[in-house]
Amino acid sequence: MDEATTVLLCGVGGQGTITAADLLARAALEAGFEVKVSEIHGMAQRGGAVSTVVRFGKHVTTMTADIGETDCLVSFETTEALRNISYLKQGGSLLVADETIKPLPVACGNASMPLQARKRLEKLGAAIVPVGKIAREAGNPKTENVAILGALEHSLGFGEGVWKRVIEKRVPLKTIEANLAAFDAGLAFATEHAR
Repeated sequence: MDEATTVLLCGVGGQGTITAADLLARAALEAGFEVKVSEIHGMAQRGGAVSTVVRFGKHVTTMTADIGETDCLVSFETTEALRNISYLKQGGSLLVADETIKPLPVACGNASMPLQARKRLEKLGAAIVPVGKIAREAGNPKTENVAILGALEHSLGFGEGVWKRVIEKRVPLKTIEANLAAFDAGLAFATEHAR
């Protein structure tokens, strides 16, 4: 029997979704779990949708997640959260970055953005994480993905030391301090706003 926790990370190309999934998978390994990862890059290079499933536990039989099977949905963008919400299981947790990116069809006037995305997500129980503000205060706007991982740690409980060891090994040397600060601030935000 598969005893895994399933996390679906989704966003738009360039937001660091794949890097965040790599950090999550390595943190799960460091915490002593078996891990499987599945990636869908889409048109990532052009700002297209990107999603990654990370499954970890004592025994993991598959790397995929079907509709209604995800324990935690982590979205780096509000529209992508709405687009992937069907994967979240009943009672699962929803972490969403307070970011909205207009896809090319919207920017060109060929489509429109979902109405009241943030309000809809809050009604669904989403924790909206101000990753942009956290990353800027940490000293590097490119640390938004690590800020939301800090918020995710609040519900996973791998331990701050596990994450810090992984972050120090995987991010560019000159960004370690900012990434660690973003992680700490994301965790502090989630702890302060826990329901």
